[in-house]
Amino acid sequence: MSDQILTRMRNWITNCGLTDGARLPPERTLCAELGVNRTELRKALLVLEAEGHVTRHVGRGTFLSKAPKSNKGGRIDDTIVALAESTSPFEAMNARLVVEPQIARLAAMHATPKHLQELRRLTAQMRDASTWARYEELDGAFHEMIADAAGNTLLQAVHKIINRVRLVVVWRKIDTTAPGPTAGYHSFAEHDAIVDALERRKGGDAAAAMQAHLDSTLAAMTAPHHDSDV
Repeated sequence: MSDQILTRMRNWITNCGLTDGARLPPERTLCAELGVNRTELRKALLVLEAEGHVTRHVGRGTFLSKAPKSNKGGRIDDTIVALAESTSPFEAMNARLVVEPQIARLAAMHATPKHLQELRRLTAQMRDASTWARYEELDGAFHEMIADAAGNTLLQAVHKIINRVRLVVVWRKIDTTAPGPTAGYHSFAEHDAIVDALERRKGGDAAAAMQAHLDSTLAAMTAPHHDSDV
């Protein structure tokens, strides 16, 4: 996907006249207005969601999401874009290794039954993902749910920035139509182990499971033909 398509989409959002929370037109209409095909549009929407411009709800559509401003007057989504431009996949992974094991430790203490139920639902949906784009979307939601379960507002905000940056990095290079992970994909069992530890309220085990998952993902990234997961 070219930066021109992303720029075109951002400009459309800025000038479309829709208010925060408004639903975007159907994909067919957007494709016609922007002069792009459906694959290009969906890839752009994935990036724009990570940047905070839109939110997508399965079965309901895509909605405009005016990103909040930072305390210095700049837009948070602009910060995400700037960071993604200068961040490598390995830098994103190193940031995750610093933050996410401790988030998992806290989540073991503070996760509600609703958090745990949602995490189980996401692990099941990831196994059923028909494309890599869908898998990455669900994987991002899984890790953000754990951050939410940690019960620490500041850590959640830090994690959201890291997660959105790494998703932008992933989605700029991913083939949205590529088939999803196969049944034996390493992350499936690793995600299960994380949720198992959270359900048992074992903070140390949760941190270790998250560390093992991220280490495994990093190892896959360095393999000659690694998957799209970052």
